[in-house]
Amino acid sequence: MWVTAYFAIIVLLALCVGLEFTARRLTPPQSTPTAVANPAFRRFQSIFLRAYLLALWADWLQGPYLYKLYRHYSFLESQIAILYVCGLASCVLFAPFSGWLPQALGRRQTCLLFCVSYSACCLTKLSRDYFVLIVGRILGGLSTSLLATTFEAWYVYRHVEVHDFPKEWIPSTFNKVATWNHGLAVGAGLVANLLAEWLHLGPVAPFLLAVPCLGCCSWLVLTDWGKEEAERGSEGDKQTLILGAANGGVARLSAKERFSRSCHDGLRCLLSDRRVLLLGGVQALFESVLYIFVFLWTPVLDPHGPPLGIVFSCLMAASMVGSLLYRLATSTRYRLQPGQVLCLAVLMAFFSFFMLTFSTVPGQPRPHDSFLAFLLLELACGLYFPAVSFLQGRVIPEEKRAGVLSWFRLPLHLLACLGLLALHGEVSGTGGGEGGGGTRHMFGGCAVMMLAALMAVISLFTLSRNDTDLRLEGCRGEGEME
Repeated sequence: MWVTAYFAIIVLLALCVGLEFTARRLTPPQSTPTAVANPAFRRFQSIFLRAYLLALWADWLQGPYLYKLYRHYSFLESQIAILYVCGLASCVLFAPFSGWLPQALGRRQTCLLFCVSYSACCLTKLSRDYFVLIVGRILGGLSTSLLATTFEAWYVYRHVEVHDFPKEWIPSTFNKVATWNHGLAVGAGLVANLLAEWLHLGPVAPFLLAVPCLGCCSWLVLTDWGKEEAERGSEGDKQTLILGAANGGVARLSAKERFSRSCHDGLRCLLSDRRVLLLGGVQALFESVLYIFVFLWTPVLDPHGPPLGIVFSCLMAASMVGSLLYRLATSTRYRLQPGQVLCLAVLMAFFSFFMLTFSTVPGQPRPHDSFLAFLLLELACGLYFPAVSFLQGRVIPEEKRAGVLSWFRLPLHLLACLGLLALHGEVSGTGGGEGGGGTRHMFGGCAVMMLAALMAVISLFTLSRNDTDLRLEGCRGEGEME
């Protein structure tokens, strides 16, 4: 497995470079001369990206060795499953508040709260106490929820409301984020492997490295973002939102009322449009399975001695390959539609889990086959995320998107929690052992969920067969951010 992992990362990185050059040749970037030539926009974009990319880097550093760290502390798989469930449950609990906190505290202050809570989460990894680690997972759930919403909320608000830049320039920033995000993920695996295995600092080392990265992020938020707000004015809608009333007056809504209205409107949109409901079902099924995969890939491969950081980089590079293939598939040369790519991604993920049910037979493990199946799954993820992002942009109204996506995330995390609890029960029922077939059964359940997601995708595009809103107009669309 050691040789396989290093060979795979070399091949995948070479493939990424080749596909990038091909994608640039076949799909030249649409020119945005005004945005590129505008020094105020470029400066504002740079201020945002420096802090946000540091936050993403700190997040990715914690991916390769989390499970390994808990095993290093001699916890059983059933105990580790509970730790992961605590993280997911806290995501469920804090997800609604992650949309409300920026309105109540202010967007910049909430970004600082993210840096503090995630730093505390990383520092808890120094303890071997189970309760302290549970607290760390709860803080991690809060931090993950904030990372997914708060930084982007600060950028979009100041882009539109403060600087009054055209909304059409927003995708250029988040396309840069998506491009950098893949590279950061691959690099984080390599650096984590360097610290944990090459320098023999142990699995806690990447978490400790994340702390100064978060410190730098908070410093940039305090200084650069603070200076930006001082120059251009602070948030004017932190506490209230002024809406025109039907009688010509105004209604003053608090942040709490604004959040409640957003959730209510999101639920109405979800229930009134069957396309939105089916798309939400696809997202809940597909992404909940990914949370289960995040828990299971390490115990499947680690007994066979691979360098986990390199394996993590391979998985992220495979996802990057999928993203580049999406660009090629939807280019003017191949003209595949995002719905077709989404169907292909879900089908690939189904075959990946189907393979894993045979490669994880108790007593007859085939780690190379499992590694190949994991790479196929990450390739499917690279195709899935830009496709589903495009469809969300076309199906969900912009003003209701935050509320609808909050409802999407609720069943997503609940399904993942139920899956991990089921695995915990099965492992506990075999006396805490890891050879009782629980992992194989979980992969079988994931395959069934992917099959259900495939049926939902087919239903969505049977329902919307002639819907031009879900089709690209002859070239690759803009809405492909993760």
